[in-house]
Amino acid sequence: CRDSNGNNSYELLLNVVDKDKHKNSDVLDIACGSGVLLKLLSTKKFTLQSQLTGIDISDSELQLAQKKLSHLDINLYKDKAQNLNFIENNSQDLIFCHWALTLMNPIIPVLKNIKRLLKNEGIFSAIIDGDLNIPPGYSEIHDIIYKHTQKECPRYGSIEIGDSRVRSAKSLNQLIKEVFTDAEVTISSHILSMKETPIVLAKEVSKFFYASMVLSTDDQKKLISELENYFFTKSLEGLSVFNLPVNQLIIKQN
Repeated sequence: CRDSNGNNSYELLLNVVDKDKHKNSDVLDIACGSGVLLKLLSTKKFTLQSQLTGIDISDSELQLAQKKLSHLDINLYKDKAQNLNFIENNSQDLIFCHWALTLMNPIIPVLKNIKRLLKNEGIFSAIIDGDLNIPPGYSEIHDIIYKHTQKECPRYGSIEIGDSRVRSAKSLNQLIKEVFTDAEVTISSHILSMKETPIVLAKEVSKFFYASMVLSTDDQKKLISELENYFFTKSLEGLSVFNLPVNQLIIKQN
C-alpha cells in the first residue's frame, strides 16, 4: 500500500529524516520487529552514518532482524517499550515506531520514556491506525472480516488491545500533551492504497487484520472468497482498490 506520493508506510514514517542534519545521529526503533525499518535507514537513500538501535519483545523477530542486519553495526535488544532503563537520558536524535504504539498498554510509561530519551530538538515519528470511516470501503471490509471472526469467536473484539486513546487523533493529541507539555505535536491523516485483481487483494487484505488470524483454514478460505466477491463488485477493467487509513504522529522535543 502506498500514498499519493508513492510512499509505503515505512517511507512515510521516515519522511522526518533530514539527510544533512541527521547524518550522524543516534536512532532508536521501538518494536523493530524483523528489522525492516533499520535496514531501510542503512540504505543509500538515507546515507546515515548513525548509531542505529532496535528493541523488541519477540525473540523470533529479533533473530530475523539479527540475520537480516548481520553485516551492519546495529544494536538489538529484547525489552519492552515501558522499560528501556539501559538507554541514557537525552541520547536519541530520532525515535521511530511503526504500527506498534496502538498495541502498547500501559501507554503513559512508553511516552515518558520517549520524552526522556529524546535530545533537545529530537523527533519521534510513529505510524498508527487511522480513522476507519475516512477511506472509501474500509469499514465495509472491516465488517466482513469481523463477521467471519465473530462467528467462530463470538467475543472477539470485545476487549481492545492497547490503549483506545491512541486510536483516535483527537484523544491521541490530548494524551500526548499530557506528557509532552512543551513539544511540537503533529498528527496527520493519510490513505495508503493498493490496486490489484480482486483475488490478490482479497488474500493480501485479509492479512492486514489480526482478526483473520484466528480463523481456521476453511473459514479463511470462506473469508477470502467473500472479500474477492466484494472487490469484484468494485472493480474496473479487472482491478480493484483497497484503501488503508493511517495516522502519522510526529513529536518534536523543545
